[in-house]
Amino acid sequence: MSLTLAPRGPRVLLYAERPRRRMLQVLTDLAVAVWVVLVVTAAIALHDTVLALQAPGRALTDAGDRVAGVFDGASQAAGGVPFVGDRLSGAFSPGTQAGTAIADAGRAQVEAVAAVATGLAWLVVGVAVLPVLATWLALRVRWVLRARQSLAARDLDVDLLALRALTRGAPRRVRRAAGPGGDAAGAWRRGDPAVLLRLADVELRRMGLRGATSVTTSAPVATRSVEPRDE
Repeated sequence: MSLTLAPRGPRVLLYAERPRRRMLQVLTDLAVAVWVVLVVTAAIALHDTVLALQAPGRALTDAGDRVAGVFDGASQAAGGVPFVGDRLSGAFSPGTQAGTAIADAGRAQVEAVAAVATGLAWLVVGVAVLPVLATWLALRVRWVLRARQSLAARDLDVDLLALRALTRGAPRRVRRAAGPGGDAAGAWRRGDPAVLLRLADVELRRMGLRGATSVTTSAPVATRSVEPRDE
C-alpha cells in the first residue's frame, strides 16, 4: 500500500520578502493604525463635547420635577382639608401636570442630544476611517493574492514571470535584464536560462519578492542556478 501526499500550495505572504518593500508595507500599516486611533479619539472627544449640551435639558428636568413635587405635595395637603379637600386638591393638579410636562421636555432634550452626539461620532468614524480601511484592505488582499501567484510561478513557471516582465515591466529594467544583446523577447523565445532568471527577477522585484534561483526551459541547458539577490 502506498501513500501519496499532495504537494503543498504556494505560501501566503502578508509582507514582502525584500526589506525595502516590506518596510514600506509596515510603515503603511502603522500609518493606518495611527490614523484610526486619531480619528476614534477625535470622535470620542466630539461625542463628549456634544454631550455637554445636555446640561440645559438636565436642569429643565430637575426644575420640572421640583415643580411637580411642590404641587403634588400641596395637592395631598389640601386633600386633608375637611369638606373642600377634594376641590382644593383638584386645583393643584394642573400645576403638577405642568411640572411633569416640563420634566418630560427636559428628558427628551437630553435624549436628543445623546442621539446627536452618538450619530456625529459614528459619522466621523465612517467618513474618515472606513474609506481608508477599505482601500488599505483591498490593496493588501490584492498584493497577497498576486504574491501567492508569483510564488507559485517562481517555483514552477519562471517563463511566465519572464513573460510578465516583458509585457508589464519597466523598459529600462527589461533592457538591462536582456544583457549585452538587448533582445529580451528573443532570449525569452530561445529559453535562455540566464535572461529568463533576470526577467523573472524584474517581475518578482516589482512585487517585493526574491528572485528565482533556477529555471527549467526547453533548451539543452535545463537548469541554471544563481544566488538570490536582495535589496
